[in-house]
Amino acid sequence: FIGEAPGADEDRVGRPFVGAAGRKLDDIIAAMGFARSEVYIANLLKARPPRNRNPLPDEIADHAPFLVGQIRAIRPKVIVALGRPSAHYLLQTSTPISRLRGVWGRWEDEGWPVDVMPTFHPAFLLRQYTPEVRGQVWSDMQQVISRLQELS
Repeated sequence: FIGEAPGADEDRVGRPFVGAAGRKLDDIIAAMGFARSEVYIANLLKARPPRNRNPLPDEIADHAPFLVGQIRAIRPKVIVALGRPSAHYLLQTSTPISRLRGVWGRWEDEGWPVDVMPTFHPAFLLRQYTPEVRGQVWSDMQQVISRLQELS
């Protein structure tokens, strides 16, 4: 799972997704049948942008090599891109997340492809906690579960 950037809680604790969005992500991971310890969670940026604003292109460029190193080390079977910034970076697109989510994409590094499932960020899910949005995220995660089963 790759998110955007640390928030205030993450900065304080030094671990990704520990605030309210992190608790929602934990719920999603558990509903998928996994423990948090069985998945890898990272952020596109390793430091929180000032005033928690969206990452700027130069910040993404500065932090991306570290994320690529993490992905190379982990060698995930699939990546779930949580929100627009991580989906845009991994898929090299500017398509809105509302159109990207639920459709498999591919990230490739030195001839090694990884399937990417873009979905809404857990913080968005908390802000827009509607049956429609919850259903869309769960549909996305069901596709991830199916793909992981296919790859096993």
